[in-house]
Amino acid sequence: MTRIYSYNETDKRKLKFLYHHSGIRYRYSIIADYSRPLPEWKFYPHSENLEPFPSLEQRMLWYNKYAAPLSIDAIRKCIINKIHASEITHLITVSCTGMSAPGLDLQIMDLMDLPKNIFRTSINFMGCYGAIHALKLADAICHRDLDAKVLVVCTELCTLHFQREPTMDNIASSLLFADGSAAALITNDKNARGIYLADFYSEVLPKGKKDMAWELSSTGFSMTLSNYIPDLIEEDFETLVTKALKKANLSQSDISYWCIHPGGKKILEAIHKSLHFNNGHLEKSYEVLEQYGNMSSASILFVLRKMMDSFNYQVPKNIFGAAFGPGLTMETFVGTTLKD
Repeated sequence: MTRIYSYNETDKRKLKFLYHHSGIRYRYSIIADYSRPLPEWKFYPHSENLEPFPSLEQRMLWYNKYAAPLSIDAIRKCIINKIHASEITHLITVSCTGMSAPGLDLQIMDLMDLPKNIFRTSINFMGCYGAIHALKLADAICHRDLDAKVLVVCTELCTLHFQREPTMDNIASSLLFADGSAAALITNDKNARGIYLADFYSEVLPKGKKDMAWELSSTGFSMTLSNYIPDLIEEDFETLVTKALKKANLSQSDISYWCIHPGGKKILEAIHKSLHFNNGHLEKSYEVLEQYGNMSSASILFVLRKMMDSFNYQVPKNIFGAAFGPGLTMETFVGTTLKD
């Protein structure tokens, strides 16, 4: 970003200030260019102005090369010591950073030698709330099919879509987003250690429709990311939570863990204010933001994994999860920890 966006020393200082206050310490990318000197670049051209700038076709070639192996790594870590890959009955892929047909679902099926008659579907272009939408679909499948073993995998290669024009949207996107993949296994086995998915609630805030958007362009996907998003969330999140908890016959005091998508430091601060939290409620969200940045749909599963690693499964506790995306859409879930 300093190389491309900083035309003078003042711009460099501004970028350093933004990074220093982002709450992000590490991010990961399938593009090694970002941490290597110009002569070693593989994705971007060896020119100061990045000409010829990578096309959408080139970005999708890289997506098709790296998304499936990364997804399979996440899947194998998810199902190890739980089920064999051949037992997966349903596959749901989630991504908003790459699209093709045949797509990621078929690549995974082929590379993992999954049954050719496996139920598969893809959730595309829903953004950061895509994982919760996938969990909701998986939950519905499990209610219909008691033997279902549904595998959800969220894979996002956000850094493929770096844009060189120094607009506020591009700077904000380049500052926040990173690459990552996470998987979840949803079954009807209530004797396994994990989380019981109890309820879901979704709502769209029409007044935020123009403040968060994700569109295709000839040079990759372009994001609109307004500075007003944290204000909108702070204003409306408590009301959303109240509605979601009422649907689940719970109140805010019944929730022990808050699994919130780490969309950015300002968004987490806005939720903290909206729900009148004391310190510590969003600790795991801050940790994921610091260690990985915003990985779009995969992020909330990273937060959930951190929480699951710390649970005392002998004492059932309620979890509230929420993520945000284009629309402005808010998706939520309520869950309960299951005993061994």
